[in-house]
Amino acid sequence: MHYLLMGNPNCGKSALFSRLTGSHVVVSNYSGTTVEFASGKMNLEGKTEKLMDIPGTFSLQPSNKAEEAAVELLEEGGAIINVLDATNLERSLYLTLQLLQIGKPMIVVLNMWDEVMKNDIEIDHQALEALLGVPVVTTCALTGDGLITLKNRLPEARTGGLSADNNSNLWQAVESITKKIQTKGEAPETFWQKLDHTTIHPISGPVIALVVLFFSFAIVAWIGDWLHEEIFDEAFDLLWLPVAEYLSITMGSSGWLHDILIGELIDGQINFEESFGLLTTGLFIPIAVVLPFVFCFYLVLSLLEDIGYLPRLGVVIDGFLQRLGLHGLSIVPMMLGVGCNVPGVMAGRVLETKKQRFIVATLIAIVVPCMAQQAMVIGLLGKAGVTGLAIVYGTLFILWIMLGVIMNLFIKGKAPEMLIDLPSYRIPYWQSSVKKIYMRMNSFIKHALPYVLLGVFIVNIFYTMGIIDLISSFFAPVITTLFGLPGEAGAALIVGFLRKDVAIGMLVPLGMELQQLIVASIVLMVYFPCVATFVVLFKELGWLDLLKLTLIMLVVVLLTGAGLNFLLNLTGI
Repeated sequence: MHYLLMGNPNCGKSALFSRLTGSHVVVSNYSGTTVEFASGKMNLEGKTEKLMDIPGTFSLQPSNKAEEAAVELLEEGGAIINVLDATNLERSLYLTLQLLQIGKPMIVVLNMWDEVMKNDIEIDHQALEALLGVPVVTTCALTGDGLITLKNRLPEARTGGLSADNNSNLWQAVESITKKIQTKGEAPETFWQKLDHTTIHPISGPVIALVVLFFSFAIVAWIGDWLHEEIFDEAFDLLWLPVAEYLSITMGSSGWLHDILIGELIDGQINFEESFGLLTTGLFIPIAVVLPFVFCFYLVLSLLEDIGYLPRLGVVIDGFLQRLGLHGLSIVPMMLGVGCNVPGVMAGRVLETKKQRFIVATLIAIVVPCMAQQAMVIGLLGKAGVTGLAIVYGTLFILWIMLGVIMNLFIKGKAPEMLIDLPSYRIPYWQSSVKKIYMRMNSFIKHALPYVLLGVFIVNIFYTMGIIDLISSFFAPVITTLFGLPGEAGAALIVGFLRKDVAIGMLVPLGMELQQLIVASIVLMVYFPCVATFVVLFKELGWLDLLKLTLIMLVVVLLTGAGLNFLLNLTGI
């Protein structure tokens, strides 16, 4: 028998999954969708059983793609481990009663039991077991308390005996059960509760949000840059440069094969940033330049998630995002998009309406640069001081607002209010955080490295065949007249469709001035997303909406590139 781990979002399901499965985890897409779920193996009475971590859902009447996948996975069979946030019993029990109606074997887990005791809440879990007719256990996934009892009682999973006829009766049943088994005392306000009030307060909340975001990205930039320059650069020079030099000498330091694998020698030496070979720049960019920043970003993001701050950031920013046709939870896919656009677009499925999903996907594709791009832009412009970076990020922020407001005005559809249960602030469970970072890094490497190598390979082949020069000449009037860039920059636009970080790296040898580097960086950032993101956009939106997004993108590229070039010339920057 395999088990399905089901519950509301933010009920501690992922931490429980990590505890039960250890390191035996596989992340897959549900058939026909881009909705991810995790599956793993757990030892149970000497046998190996399969455990599936189903996307969080509040109800079996799905309101978004993630909940649709959860319902379909439920229909495939298996016993249910229903995880409840014991501090929010009223909300959690509604799904429990719906699951009981399915008629599958089930066991109920009252998770976050430590918070129940801290908040002076009393829950008679034995009475709840008698009412529901299925086993009920208490756990704290953070500390591992109750996990042995849970594993021992999993074989007792059975169908329940409580039923209700409709949604109205279900809510009445939830209220009746809660009154019978739960009493709340007058516990003094804890530090975490005070922090909760402060971080969502109308005045202090936005201030704290700005501080958190500033320090989050400052930490990513500082630690990422240190890892890049002090660790990965040194490692490449020490370990890989001798190998690359030996291969270069073996191939005679020239020739078409040398140009593809090693690239061009700069002043007779291999330059990992400029040689542009598969085994030099092709490996150096994703591993030594991009990977440190991506790792730092996912580390910070996972901590914000596990502590419980991200939903509160959504509450704080909700009023502003409403003007863009979105609500506060839209900040989650956009934050994920900063790490990598692919999971960012996929995460848009948590939004309720087609209009919201289109707006989020468009904003991510056009004005939310992934960390790979940002790492390259920081390296490209950072040496010239903060002026260039300030203009680039300021332009992106203005575009983000303007594009969202315009799409909200002209795209038909509903934009419902945000409905969310805020999880309690908690100390992160490190094993779950490490596993989350590992899975995200693994996904990034799968999406990044092959396309970087493919991009470098295609560019080198196209260069030897003269195709790059031909295409650059064709687009030269637009590139030079509107954007004020050298015609050779057209090659970067071509490669940008495969990997934007590689395309930005191609700007380095062109010797452009600061103004040109700013315009080129912006054009590449809002230009077509990489092919991996493009494929996901097609799956999420369909060809008609993807065509609409592409037209919007082309207009934004032309207007922004030309307008920025004009303004920079006017101001003399």
